[in-house]
Amino acid sequence: MAKNSTIPNHDNLTYYDRAKEVEQFDQTKAGVKGLTDSGISTIPNHELTYNRAKEVELFDQTKAGVKGLTDSGISTIPRIFIHPPENLSINGNSSRLVEFPVIDFKSDAIVEEVREASETWGFFQVVNHGIQLEVMEELLEGIRRFHEQPVTEKRRFYTREFNNKVRYYSNGDLLVSRAANWRDSVSFEYQDGDLNSDELPLVCREAVTEYIQNILRLKNKLSETMSMALGLEKEYLTKIECMGTANLVCHYYPACPEPHLTLGATKHCDPSFMTILLQDNTGGLEVFHRDQWIDIQPRPGALLVHLGDLMQLITNAKFKSVEHRVRLRKNCPRVSAACFFYPSTEKKNEIYRPIEKFLSEDNPPLYRGTSVTEYLTYYRARGLDGQSALPHFEL
Repeated sequence: MAKNSTIPNHDNLTYYDRAKEVEQFDQTKAGVKGLTDSGISTIPNHELTYNRAKEVELFDQTKAGVKGLTDSGISTIPRIFIHPPENLSINGNSSRLVEFPVIDFKSDAIVEEVREASETWGFFQVVNHGIQLEVMEELLEGIRRFHEQPVTEKRRFYTREFNNKVRYYSNGDLLVSRAANWRDSVSFEYQDGDLNSDELPLVCREAVTEYIQNILRLKNKLSETMSMALGLEKEYLTKIECMGTANLVCHYYPACPEPHLTLGATKHCDPSFMTILLQDNTGGLEVFHRDQWIDIQPRPGALLVHLGDLMQLITNAKFKSVEHRVRLRKNCPRVSAACFFYPSTEKKNEIYRPIEKFLSEDNPPLYRGTSVTEYLTYYRARGLDGQSALPHFEL
């Protein structure tokens, strides 16, 4: 990629180059008084010349993602990635002081611990889960290899078609979001747990195949544990096939020159029933709990379990989905792999509604029934806007 070839400016398009304008203003050495002395009638304002849709289109057409921007040598981020201040809020006090749930899968009290964490947090870390450290580390390396290879190799997988089982893209909601996130992704959809390994990029094929085999086994164990934590028969969640399809989304967050202006992921809840997350040791993941952001420090060998909106829906809010986001580090890229679990292909249009066991005259259903197809359609049309999609399905 030619240096800065993807960044529009005033010379070739009607785009606002903030860094250039600041530089020109500073070079006058006349300050704001110099502006008023020059006889201006309005302060500099480029809102009328900024065309976000066009800038998004140009960025998407490069098929080089955020990594392409950093490889071009930019020192300021394009405007489409700048988030409003409310998205970037931080706690006044250190959020690292709050204890979050860490569950030992070998614990005799695992069912009760999962119940408590799911009811109060919608999130927990698991250790001694049975997946070898080298399997997880090799997946993270495979993700790096894919995203750091020449863009000519990645482009053939680039698409915005959700029906493609293997997809490379930057920001799934790029065309509808208010502000883009600083990350690229490659995803692998295992419908009913199956995907022909020949369709996977060679650079990460073995790592992805080995990891997904392990994560599907762990999903089965978690499904049984969560069924029991809900007071249901052990096989309940398996029988309703609500987690029969796995979508492994592998994120790469390039080093960012202005991390204070953007995010790796906007605040959101997952639209899945459950998500199992693997992250590297960079940090940046935060979950929203009791009106504050909690910094989830990486723990070697641990995996993170997020409950999604659809789990909250079928449990009638007995179990909670968790709001989370990703903040960035300036000089350090971040890698993670989120495995989202959805219904089997046979059940993708099945209507899921609050489980009868959790309903009574005093505890009526909070949500109407919906299918994963309908839920994802609504979720994707909104983009990651910082607001939950669940209220749309409330009764």
